[in-house]
Amino acid sequence: MRWRIHDETEAWGNSWLSVRRLDVEQPDGERLDYHAVRLRHVAAAVVTDGNGRVLLMWRHRFLTDRWAWELPMGLIEPDESPAEAAAREVEEETGWRPGELRELVYSEPAAGIMDSAHHVFRATTAVRIGEPTERNESDRIEWIPLTDVPGMIARQEIVSGISLVGLQQALLRDLLG
Repeated sequence: MRWRIHDETEAWGNSWLSVRRLDVEQPDGERLDYHAVRLRHVAAAVVTDGNGRVLLMWRHRFLTDRWAWELPMGLIEPDESPAEAAAREVEEETGWRPGELRELVYSEPAAGIMDSAHHVFRATTAVRIGEPTERNESDRIEWIPLTDVPGMIARQEIVSGISLVGLQQALLRDLLG
């Protein structure tokens, strides 16, 4: 069953997102006014080391007024691939340069109301290159045992959707070999 868009206009937008008004036809032929958000796509990285640790950032999200651990992540610029964006974000936000990045998982977190694509990569090595250049991203950057992640998720110390998807996929792949 396929829905069809007859018309789409922007209600409001900026360089990050666009709130859209759509004239949509449902599979049964009924048409309705629908609202959606078109967002720039995001890339993140699960960076692990040879000691079974993962690189995480402790940060405050002001919209939810919540502190939690997150993966390095950010918007994909128009001139870069998702993997290039993930590598850039790791460097800018943590001061670590990831080794080879391999695709880990792709998700669309809320496909019924927004079109953002989340690309998560994995690197199993990283080299410290200096201090983070993005100074407003986190209070702490730490290497945390990957085995601690399930408990952190249970205690709601990791709540970001892209971080949850990426970390759980990394744990699943490690478990299954």
